[in-house]
Amino acid sequence: MTPRVSLVVPAYEEGEHIMTCLDRIVDAVTVPFEVLVVYDRPDDSTAPYIAKFGDERVRGVLNEIGPGPARAIRAGFAEASAPTVVVTMADGSDHLPLVDDLVRLVERGAVVAAGSRYMPGGAQVGGPVLKKWLSKGAGLSLFWLARVGTRDATNSYKAYSKDFIDEVGVEADAGFEVAIELVAKARRLRRPVVELPTIWLDRTEGESRFRVRKWLPLYLRWYRFAFGPRLTPEQLRAATAARGVHDDNGGSQ
Repeated sequence: MTPRVSLVVPAYEEGEHIMTCLDRIVDAVTVPFEVLVVYDRPDDSTAPYIAKFGDERVRGVLNEIGPGPARAIRAGFAEASAPTVVVTMADGSDHLPLVDDLVRLVERGAVVAAGSRYMPGGAQVGGPVLKKWLSKGAGLSLFWLARVGTRDATNSYKAYSKDFIDEVGVEADAGFEVAIELVAKARRLRRPVVELPTIWLDRTEGESRFRVRKWLPLYLRWYRFAFGPRLTPEQLRAATAARGVHDDNGGSQ
């Protein structure tokens, strides 16, 4: 069956923990889907468990763009075959029953549909306090001051129109800032961004790979970009060209 959604799952040395993530996806998502588990090296401990899972809707993708979560997400975007793409983490923190509703919002015309921890009905349980307050402060200020359409711009758990991704490209090259980059670009183009409440639970297995100090400047770059006048697609490409050009399918043109 042709998938309505491609779920991109960046993974790094998850080992057998990836099986729990895949079980949850299969149990929760009811629309036709494919799962792309993206890892950086052929010898990553995640890879053999993808094959062991034994579901033809689930396949591994070797990230040949370069190491790191942003490049892994871009590699997943390039491999996605569905018109809607959802990014979800391998750590099991995301509330996967929300996927169906996020997909339907994109199918109705949103270019970004966000799972939001910081809107009424949403919650974040556990995790580092500093990371939580930085994320919440950025999300709420962008929502109220830049009118980006979601209170949780930094959350990676989002659904995207594949056409929108292909149109604007992705420049993120290190951390998980893909989410805020695409929200910022949608805002500058004045494209619809919507949100639904989600509950995020800190991972119970494995180790978090999020690095606040290392990646904070990358988030700030796109935080600032969200503020500004409306741009045409041509103007957006010109405005971001000076920031860096990637020649892979998931990069900016």
